[in-house]
Amino acid sequence: MDKNQSTGLLFEISRPGRRAHRVGAPDVPEIPLETLFPGEVLAETPPALPELAELDVVRHFTNLSSKNMAIDCNFYPLGSCTMKYNPKRHERIVALPGFGAIHPLAPDSVSQGILELVYGMQKILAEIAGLPAVSIQPAAGAQGELTALLVAAAYFRHKKDYRTRVLIPDSAHGTNPASAALAGFEAVTVKSRADGLVDFEDLKSKVDNRTAVFMITNPNTLGLFDGQIAEITKLIHDAGGLVYLDGANMNAILGITRPGDFGADMMHYNVHKTFTGPHGAGGPGSGPIAVRDFLEPFLPSPVVVKTNNGYALDFDRSLSIGRVHGFQGNIGVLVRGYAYILTLGPKGLREVSEQAVLNANYLLALLKDAIEVPKGDRCMHEFVASARLLRREKRISAMDICKGLLDHGYHPPTVYFPLVVPEALMMEPTETESKETLEEYAKVFKAILAESAETLHHAPHTLGISRPDEVAAAKTPVLRWKN
Repeated sequence: MDKNQSTGLLFEISRPGRRAHRVGAPDVPEIPLETLFPGEVLAETPPALPELAELDVVRHFTNLSSKNMAIDCNFYPLGSCTMKYNPKRHERIVALPGFGAIHPLAPDSVSQGILELVYGMQKILAEIAGLPAVSIQPAAGAQGELTALLVAAAYFRHKKDYRTRVLIPDSAHGTNPASAALAGFEAVTVKSRADGLVDFEDLKSKVDNRTAVFMITNPNTLGLFDGQIAEITKLIHDAGGLVYLDGANMNAILGITRPGDFGADMMHYNVHKTFTGPHGAGGPGSGPIAVRDFLEPFLPSPVVVKTNNGYALDFDRSLSIGRVHGFQGNIGVLVRGYAYILTLGPKGLREVSEQAVLNANYLLALLKDAIEVPKGDRCMHEFVASARLLRREKRISAMDICKGLLDHGYHPPTVYFPLVVPEALMMEPTETESKETLEEYAKVFKAILAESAETLHHAPHTLGISRPDEVAAAKTPVLRWKN
């Protein structure tokens, strides 16, 4: 074939009755369009496409993008589900052909680079957790919870020890009881004390031979580290149960303590939160789990192993719970996390947590005289304020404060969670925010509290969309099935 001859399959599409030919290949016979497409789908006339200048289009979408909240433009004091620092170089790294273009079903022989990275990530996450075995398959923190509980269920079935209950503190993330139910367990609530920590006496009264797992977030959703953890884990282990750590708040304890060392048997990471990764609107996430050695045989299949010939996916796992992900996990998030961990090293990871705790405590100190913080004057990586008194005295709710912050260009904190704090505002500044940013945010926050209730009830005032009528939405929801 002549080197200049086209091999493309582009056609000139026209009205019925006209003919089409291959662009750049005039010697190819013309083909009637009716032989390519059913006649009823062919337009009678060309579509009326708008004619727009390139600059008009670019400006439209650029201006549209500027209407979105983004970590590049706005401070995100979003507790629990932190919008973290996402280094731009990670996007270049993850786009390298060996990461971005490799097919997940490619044979191991041509996937050695990505397999080596995943193997390294497994080892690093095991070391940070203090737990020896890791699966990188789960695609989000909630799926990590579910996967760990499925591993626990398989372990107890294998032992013929049929336990039915999972104990969960009332301050836990809402996904904990949902994961327990999906894994086939009964979720049992454990009360918190007035200081926000686990009520050990209530826990003790509920532990028995039906207890499969106690799920604990430590530090918890109130931003408090539960110093009873050694007593708690001993109580559960003595009863034959397992301790699961919700690792959503690992960014508070990196390099300082390890869940395995204080008694946890299983945990998940939120890689997109603790080790960076763009995350919002439900994804993409990554929720690898780490477990003790006696639980390793039950991990999802496959895992990456090192062999005499390099690295390979190991499918030969007779006790495995099977796949929990279509392929091997959200690799793009893992690549970003791996780059972040290697960049910082052990000392840097510890500094991440120290700075996260310092920032949260500094913001707490700036605000505690302006708004109630019911669970203490100190915190770990986040704290929960309450607008309970403001609502009672000034008719200003937590939601009013959040809407007011939007007028000043700040993303609101997490609102009305955890449920154990009325009118909750959960704030987490993360390790990367500057002292000046925190001070300016506190200044704006206090200014909002000084505004009238009437003004705040109608906030935000400066955005294209104001708040919806939530009462009307709840009373007369528009529910419509769309085919």
